[in-house]
Amino acid sequence: MSSKIYCTAQFKPKPGKEESVFQALQALEPNAHREDACIQYTVTRKIDNPFADGTSYPIVFHEIWADRASFEAHCQRREVQAFFAEYVEAEDGDVEDANVCVYTDEPADFDAPKL
Repeated sequence: MSSKIYCTAQFKPKPGKEESVFQALQALEPNAHREDACIQYTVTRKIDNPFADGTSYPIVFHEIWADRASFEAHCQRREVQAFFAEYVEAEDGDVEDANVCVYTDEPADFDAPKL
C-alpha cells in the first residue's frame, strides 16, 4: 500500500502580483525540503507550449509527501500558515484565488498487503 500524498496547489495572483506570489512561494521551498517526509516540493510557473495548451492558474506547487500525517503537519507550520493568511486569505493579499488538492496513487479497492 502506498502511503504517499500528492498535493497540487494552484495560485491565481491578482493582476501585476505574479512575481510577488512566485517569490513568496519560492521562499517556502528550503524549509519544506528540510522536512524528513518531504519527497518533492517545487513551485512552478505556467509557460506557453503548443503541445500542452490547457488552462491552469499561472503558479502551481507540486508536492509529494511520505504520508498523510506528514503533509498535514507541514500544512500547520507557522511559515505555511503565514503565507496563506497574508497572500490568500487577507482581503488585500496578492492571490485572487487558490486551489489546493491532495491525491493518492493507490487504486480504489486496492488489495493492500497486511504487514
